[in-house]
This record gives sequence, structure tokens and C-alpha cells, in this order.
Amino acid sequence: MLWMTNADSASAVKSALSPEQCEQLIVGIAQGQPEAFEAFYRQTARSIYVFALSLTRNPQNAQDAMMETYLAVRTHAHRYTPCGKPLAWVFTIARNAVRMQQRAAAQEVSLEELTPAPICVPGDPDAAIVLHEAMRILLEQEREIVMLHAVSGLKHREIAQALGLPLSTVLSKYTRALKKLRKSLSECDGEEGAK
Repeated sequence: MLWMTNADSASAVKSALSPEQCEQLIVGIAQGQPEAFEAFYRQTARSIYVFALSLTRNPQNAQDAMMETYLAVRTHAHRYTPCGKPLAWVFTIARNAVRMQQRAAAQEVSLEELTPAPICVPGDPDAAIVLHEAMRILLEQEREIVMLHAVSGLKHREIAQALGLPLSTVLSKYTRALKKLRKSLSECDGEEGAK
């Protein structure tokens, strides 16, 4: 079954794969090596889940999209052409899984129309509040960048490579998103103080 345990999450953040290692695992997956798929999953599950969550804004839908992503990786690994950006390939698969999921549900995701489902961050209620707020006010690409950095633990350079964006764009969008979050949270604090 494809889901993350807290131990899987911790290991995914501590030991991120280099693009070369990731490509080697994809080659192993293409050759039908179950240990390559397992290693690939353990090292990328948190990042893929967080990316899917940034798109779906719903934990259950994100898990479904993550599972579809790994099934597609396993099925189509032989089609991957090494180009130094394996996570970008996997994120594209995840984005397509989310889009197919949305089409199947015949709904168009709009930030103004959806109310995000509660997000559970074990042991850190403040992080849960920030993530909930990020889901509500940030634009899609801002959510992707913030969540990949803050929750998944990817470095800005890794995010830029995985999303196919210039590093300067990732840094500016990350800074802009943090400003939005700070402003929103300070407005919430001000409303709480008034009560």
C-alpha cells in the first residue's frame, strides 16, 4: 500500500535523493526491480504528497493523486529519458493525476470556491494553522513552493529544478508568499485581540 508513516516522512526529509540517484532508481524501476521502486517511494513520498496537496487542497485527494503518480511511475519508468530533472518528470505526472482526478469529479478548483479540509501536522499545531492558511490565500504556484520547502524540506534550488523554474522566481514567489501569510496571520491575531 502507498502511504507515508511518520518514519517514512522523517527519512524522506533527512536524505533527499540527488538527481543522479533518482534517475538510477527510475532505471531500476524500468527494469522491474522492486527494491528500486521501494527506495524511490521512501525517498520521494513526502515531496510528492506535499506537491499533490498543494494542488488539491484536500488530504484524501492528495493521497489518491500520489498513489496514481506512483502507479504511473512504475508503469512508465521505461519511457523516462534521463535529463537531470527526474523530480520534474514525477511532478508532471502528479500534476496530470490531479487534473484527471478533477476532470473525473467534474469540478473546477477555484481558490475562492473551495474550503480546505483540515490538515493534520502531527505534533505541531502552529504548522497546521500556517498550512491551512496557505491553502486558503496563496496562489497555486506559491502553495507548491511554500509546501515543498516548509513541509517537504526541499531546498529552493531543488524546488526550482523540480518545477522547471529559475531559482530567482522560486525565491521571489517564496518571499511573496511568506509576506502574504504574515499579513494574514497578523490580521487574524488583530481580530482575536479585538474579541
